[in-house]
Amino acid sequence: MVTHDDFLVPFLNRSLNSSTYKVFSLAGDASNRRYYRVVLDTQSWVLMRWEPFNPDNYPFLSVLNHFAKNGVQVPQVIAMSPTEGLVLLEDLGDLTLERKFWESQNQDAAIEFYKMAVDEIVKIHHPATLDKSECTAFKVKFDTEKFLWEMNYGKDNLIHGILNFNFNEAVAKEMSNIFLDVCTRLDNEPKRIAHRDYHSRNLMIKLDKMTVIDFQDARLGPIQYDLVSLMRDSYVDMTDAMAKDLIDYYLERSKEYLPKDFSREHFDRIYELQSVQRCFKACGSFASFYHQRQDRRYLKYLPGTLRRVMKAINEFPEYKTFADVLIDSGALERKYENL
Repeated sequence: MVTHDDFLVPFLNRSLNSSTYKVFSLAGDASNRRYYRVVLDTQSWVLMRWEPFNPDNYPFLSVLNHFAKNGVQVPQVIAMSPTEGLVLLEDLGDLTLERKFWESQNQDAAIEFYKMAVDEIVKIHHPATLDKSECTAFKVKFDTEKFLWEMNYGKDNLIHGILNFNFNEAVAKEMSNIFLDVCTRLDNEPKRIAHRDYHSRNLMIKLDKMTVIDFQDARLGPIQYDLVSLMRDSYVDMTDAMAKDLIDYYLERSKEYLPKDFSREHFDRIYELQSVQRCFKACGSFASFYHQRQDRRYLKYLPGTLRRVMKAINEFPEYKTFADVLIDSGALERKYENL
């Protein structure tokens, strides 16, 4: 075995009915989960290792099964050991939508794959939401409190943390009011199941099929949350024209599910508002990895994501103080790679 973790051996021996496999550690995401590729002859699987779980209410399995029932492409579960926190999954390979985007000669070459990603999110937002079967995604939601937590996470880890920028009591109060207004307005929107991290690294391409991963945090929220995650993704540099085409495609595919009084103007307004919140939350995550544990890998994504935040804020003159804080703190000009 390439990774000498004897803890995995009994489970894999049972699951594969063999002991001649090899196990390779895979680069994980920003969570505490660990992943391995297990290879036996010409077959391979991915092993996910996390904390022990109860299979009856484990979010990963609950959401996976609910999505699969409603036609969403998700990895197949091969075997599991709840007491050991182990799940053996179908191996989806290494081709992410992010990699496909950057490998393309131009963005037009990637748009068909992005349409496949939109097809999956349509299933999540509509059929999976209309199916009221038991699922953990219905038990948690993006509400004012959760949105506020995410925005304050950005403020604490980026503005106060990395940039070491503090503001006076009057600005602090105005920032709190702005954050509350953004989050309250978003909370007032209709809610459907949101994947929560629907970006190009959580979409895998295998045999010309798009498969969704990292869905265990799915919860109820505005449809714009996932759309911003995909179209204003920190890991790619999508043009506004491509993003508009994909949003138009999403709305066309969602037409039968939209309310009769649907307003494109209101939809676009909430999309920009969600961009303020979601992109600033991403900045908080990238900053926290460095601020809290000295992980530098995500610092390079801060400048582009902050530009997205600023662009969206400028659609709301009433949030000028927030824009001023980003400017005055040096957030937009900081050379994060030099930290």
